[in-house]
Amino acid sequence: MLIVFARAPVPGEVKTRLAPLLGAHGAAALQAELVARALRTALLARCARVELHGSPHARHPFFLDCARRHGVRLRAQGAGDLGARMRRAFERALACAPCAVLIGSDCPSLRPEDLRAAVHALQHGAQAVCAPTEDGGYALVGLRRSARALFAGIPWGEARVFAATRRRLARLGWRWQRLRTVWDVDRPADYERLERARLLE
Repeated sequence: MLIVFARAPVPGEVKTRLAPLLGAHGAAALQAELVARALRTALLARCARVELHGSPHARHPFFLDCARRHGVRLRAQGAGDLGARMRRAFERALACAPCAVLIGSDCPSLRPEDLRAAVHALQHGAQAVCAPTEDGGYALVGLRRSARALFAGIPWGEARVFAATRRRLARLGWRWQRLRTVWDVDRPADYERLERARLLE
């Protein structure tokens, strides 16, 4: 299963670090484009069923439109910090699928082949896969089984996320594979890079 985590494109509540450059409505419009890009990437991978997990709830008109246009199943992320929401998503997915891969909507540099590589690794012995980002986080995580220790107490939003996750994987003793490093869109310099790369066209 492929899971796309996304926040509804509500002005003033998303991409706030880009609001000084784009304005609140411009930042929200960018969020909508990034979510659409993430969904296209997941669908083009053609390697598993795709679900869109929305926040703060799955019934936002934007998510309903995404489900209609892309034919994906909607779920709510639910309450709690990012780790708690991701853990719940994996537990639910792994109850009915042998492996699951989760991505966010902030990394348009992810490609369908990255998702296919993740699923392939999980199907051939890896218990986890992870694609780090240049800023110290990660853009993709895939699992064959879930563990509370992998998500609890991680400093989400900081530059230590991937390093902390890597240590947790080592302590769990899991076989895991590191995928290529990608970049996300969070700050004005990232937006300029996005414009140059033309990934949303």
